[in-house]
Amino acid sequence: MAKSEPAADAGLPEKEKKKEGAGKRKKTFKKRGEKRIVHHGLAHIHASFNNTTVTITDTEGNVVAWSSAGGIGFKGSRKGTPFAATQAALAAGNVAKTVGMRSLDVRVKGPGSGRESAIRALQTVGIEVKSIRDVTPIPHNGCRPPKRRRV
Repeated sequence: MAKSEPAADAGLPEKEKKKEGAGKRKKTFKKRGEKRIVHHGLAHIHASFNNTTVTITDTEGNVVAWSSAGGIGFKGSRKGTPFAATQAALAAGNVAKTVGMRSLDVRVKGPGSGRESAIRALQTVGIEVKSIRDVTPIPHNGCRPPKRRRV
């Protein structure tokens, strides 16, 4: 197919080719998705030792807003602090509030120190926290231990 296209343009002078190509290059803009109003959603707080991520979704799981301590500008060991978690939750909560979020169910995962402070920050934004649930995965039998050492 690629070989037949130049053959079709071979009869046209070079100036006409340029004009024809320039006419096809109209800028097309994609319409952005309409912002829907979400009144109730879920806040997923993943608090590890090194960072805290706050993701706010609607009830179906579509992400409305998210933020993390590292994304705000904290570096190194300061990302794991409760203050960094508070700042991340405030940033995500403010964006969710603009979409129309009024109430949240909170799911907390991980052993980090920013768990409670992130929940408090969501409440200070003005979003009602209906329930808090710990969804940290718990190993029931753990990993298989290493083989016995032979000397």
